[in-house]
Amino acid sequence: MKSTLRRALSIAALAVVPIVAFAPVAAAVPTTVNFDCQGSSPAGAQYFSLQQGAEVTAPATVAPGGALTIVIDPAPNTIPASVNGYTVKRVHTMALKVPIPANSTYVSATLSGGSNVGTTKISVANGIATITASGPIAGGSTFELPTVTANLTAGASGTIQTKLYGTSYSNPGLTFTAVVGSIFGDMNVPTKCYPNPNPVITTTTIA
Repeated sequence: MKSTLRRALSIAALAVVPIVAFAPVAAAVPTTVNFDCQGSSPAGAQYFSLQQGAEVTAPATVAPGGALTIVIDPAPNTIPASVNGYTVKRVHTMALKVPIPANSTYVSATLSGGSNVGTTKISVANGIATITASGPIAGGSTFELPTVTANLTAGASGTIQTKLYGTSYSNPGLTFTAVVGSIFGDMNVPTKCYPNPNPVITTTTIA
């Protein structure tokens, strides 16, 4: 009897091994997003671009109604020392938007890490998570936005895709105020940016 029980348990254990070994796991996807930016200065609109790297982790699959976690880990970046001939003194009141993916429901989110960005917080409204950083961040200095860990519940079917928010200067996904030096003194330049292009970074299949 004991021998039969041991044999049954051994067979069950062997049956589980392939499932564990080949179960889809979350993979970190490195990406670099280009932002087209427009600054509103007293001297007229200023156009420039910024790049932001990140590693985004998401599971390959999730069961219908299952829990999943998406982690967005921004890479260190540098505030330009000058833009279009204007010296950038500092940047403050930065806000980055990330949409809650279709076919998922928001549960919770936390921020961790980050450096040289002042006070940070995350808020979610109308299907959009907004990460804010108070600054100030000096021109020419390096900073790192905090890592975002978002907990979601999968829908019934389809895919859950991670991407950033924003389609134009009038519908931006990144905003901040730059303080720049000029012959007239320091100027506040409210700036609006959007990802162009805006690729899908990760895809989780509901299955």
